[in-house]
Amino acid sequence: MKASIIKIGNSQGVRIPKPIIDQCGFENEVEFEVRNHDLIIKPLRRPRQDWENAFKVMAANGEDKLLDAETQTRWDKEEWEWK
Repeated sequence: MKASIIKIGNSQGVRIPKPIIDQCGFENEVEFEVRNHDLIIKPLRRPRQDWENAFKVMAANGEDKLLDAETQTRWDKEEWEWK
């Protein structure tokens, strides 16, 4: 998809179509990064960005255990092999 660079006051900008904004999860602010002469626009909030801290809290509270009991089948015991 192509877009034109437009004048916005003393700056220049690019209009981003709403479907792209929705697909990328952009909200009120974004982060710019220039890498090898390419402009990368990223949302500030990353999906699952707080999961690491949540997992630490769960572990501290003893809430990080599996709820299902471990089960093994005959196939697991007799036929499964790591390669």
